[in-house]
Amino acid sequence: MSPATQTRLLRGSGVLLLLLGVVHLVATPHISKFIHNMTSPGAAELLTPPMLLNHVLVGILLLPLGYLTFYAAPHSAAQARWAQVLVRTTAVTVATLPLALLMLMSKRSYFEAPLFVVAVALVLAAAVTLLVVAFSTPRER
Repeated sequence: MSPATQTRLLRGSGVLLLLLGVVHLVATPHISKFIHNMTSPGAAELLTPPMLLNHVLVGILLLPLGYLTFYAAPHSAAQARWAQVLVRTTAVTVATLPLALLMLMSKRSYFEAPLFVVAVALVLAAAVTLLVVAFSTPRER
C-alpha cells in the first residue's frame, strides 16, 4: 500500500480510538444508572466506584492512544522506527480488546445496549485496520 494510504488508514484508526474513548466516557453514567437500577442499594454502593474508576481511566487513556496513533501515522508510513514501534505496539494491544470482549462478555444481552455495540464496532474496526496497516510495508513511490 502507498505511504499516503497507510497514513490515512493509521490516522483513521487513531480517530476510531479517540471515538472509542469518548463512547467509553459517555457510557459511564448510563452504566452507573444501570447498576443502581438492577442491584440492591448496598450492592450498587460496592459496584459503582470500581466501575467508575475503570470506565473513566480506560476512556481517558484511549484519548492519548488515539492521538499518538494519529500523530505517528505519517512518520510510520515514512518508516521512522519510533513511529513504527508506537503503531505496532498500539495495534497488538488494541487487537487483544475484541478477543477479551468475546471471552469475557459472551452474553447476548450485552449486545442489546447500543453504546456497547458502537464500542465493539469501533474496537473491531480499529484493531483490524491497525494490525493490517501497522505491519505492512509501504511500497516505494
